[in-house]
Amino acid sequence: MALSFIGGLHIRGRKDARRSEIEKMPSPSVVTIPLSLNSEPAVSVGDAVLRGQLIGFAGGGRSYPTHSSVSGTVTAIKEKTTPNGEAEKYIVIQSDGLDAISPDVQPQTKRISEMTTDEMIDIIFRAGIVGMGGGGYPTAQKVRAALGKATRLIINGIECEPYLTSNHRVMLENSAAIINGTKILMKVLGIRQGEIAIADNKLDAANALERLAAGSELIKIRIFKTKYPQGAERQIINALTGKEIHVDKYPHDAGFVVFNVETCVAVYNAFAHGMPLIERVITVSGDCIKEPKNVMVPIGTSYAALIDFCGGFSKKPKRIICGGPMMGVTQWDLQTSVTKTTTGVLAFSEEMESRYNNPPVCIRCGRCIRVCPMHLMPNYIAMFTVRGDYINADKHGALSCIECGSCAYICPGQVPLVANIRTAKTRILQKRKAGRKSDGMSDGNAVQ
Repeated sequence: MALSFIGGLHIRGRKDARRSEIEKMPSPSVVTIPLSLNSEPAVSVGDAVLRGQLIGFAGGGRSYPTHSSVSGTVTAIKEKTTPNGEAEKYIVIQSDGLDAISPDVQPQTKRISEMTTDEMIDIIFRAGIVGMGGGGYPTAQKVRAALGKATRLIINGIECEPYLTSNHRVMLENSAAIINGTKILMKVLGIRQGEIAIADNKLDAANALERLAAGSELIKIRIFKTKYPQGAERQIINALTGKEIHVDKYPHDAGFVVFNVETCVAVYNAFAHGMPLIERVITVSGDCIKEPKNVMVPIGTSYAALIDFCGGFSKKPKRIICGGPMMGVTQWDLQTSVTKTTTGVLAFSEEMESRYNNPPVCIRCGRCIRVCPMHLMPNYIAMFTVRGDYINADKHGALSCIECGSCAYICPGQVPLVANIRTAKTRILQKRKAGRKSDGMSDGNAVQ
């Protein structure tokens, strides 16, 4: 029987690219590679660089090393505004089209059984691996935080967002790397069994992984009900065990650690080939894309170049989204770069926009409450936000919202529930930060 959680909803999958095998995109003429937060360039303008070469030093905190995805010449180091309004440093590289690999890219010669935990974590860190399901948290830090706490490792291949099919294709086409990456993560974490979570609309991928794991007691394939947002790590854990993790706690506090299947592949590549994270698989789809595809893309590639590789636009797009349509971010510039956390690039026409033209209104139907995977009352949180009553928005669990969009999707009155809740979360955290500065109020206190 497929596993599931209480709440959520069924959304038409529109997985148009699910049968499209992964195509490797040639290196574009220019890549614009973002540095992680607090990182500093390891190269200068005019330097020649090779594929896989270190170009950005980690600067502490949540930062991680950055590597070149092409061979060529550094033409600029600049700041650029991201779609969320923040300024980030970027390194611009003119590709020479040769894709010459750095001599630093070497497979590990030491057997994993002979490595210490610190040595294995250092390999993951130096490869610049982050959560590739969209979270982007540095994998080395996540592993270290889970050491001694997590007793169950879950590899997440559910991919519940509509349109996105990159994880599905990776599971079908790179099953061995997922199995081996899972074993490496089990070794570094000291966990005796790994579990791979797959939705029941991807049984072909489950069968491919099951064949490789057959006869092994180390790795189990778990089948989940196709539902949104089943791919959220707290919902996976809830479906598996019935446990609910408080918003102030991490999964490892409850004994779990969850990694995306592509993160798992990146870990395997770092150990087996010495290759840092410099490319990823992305779904390019939507009703405006001529040829929906799953593409292996060099980090730093522009959306414009990626869309051109997929045949360009079949009609004028009204909206470009990075990620899935439920939790993705609308883009305003096709020169935006692919990053390590870009799961999809979707292009939608005006026909795909909602036809509801009346003012938003809550009709007290309770549908948002029924589908909320965190068992919140989104209508009340949104109402308090509109009133500026952030104390009650906090009391009703605004910070527990995972911003999955289920409530806004199901709302017949088109109330912008997620936007309101996001506003409430921002204001609540601002007030808490101000409170800590003035009187030492901790994160766990309610807003006063």
